[in-house]
Amino acid sequence: MPDTTSKPKVLVADDERIIADTLAMILNQSGFDARAVYSGEKALELASAFAPDMLISDVIMNDLNGIDAAIRIRELLPQIKVLLFSGQAATADLLEKARAHGHEFDILAKPVHPQDLLSRLRDPKGLAK
Repeated sequence: MPDTTSKPKVLVADDERIIADTLAMILNQSGFDARAVYSGEKALELASAFAPDMLISDVIMNDLNGIDAAIRIRELLPQIKVLLFSGQAATADLLEKARAHGHEFDILAKPVHPQDLLSRLRDPKGLAK
């Protein structure tokens, strides 16, 4: 019999370690099983082992940007929900490129307020699939 009390698993990716760690801590204290990574490549690596239900990722990162990481993770985990955040103007161009290839993502502006994040995660219609 499957465990129906398991916590939703969330992967948080941001190359700013303090942001990734803080978001993961807030999520863990709010009933999620969250893990933080500090690059798009690490998000891709951990996604296959951790199999998260949700990905929260910064868009602009040094190695693999959050949009490309999300697309590749979605290839591994088609049902994953994705929420992106960014404080960079270049994000609009990356989102448009993703849309042109059939990928739709929700995005929040940095800084992300924890209550805004939690309400988006808890709303079943709040995240793009």
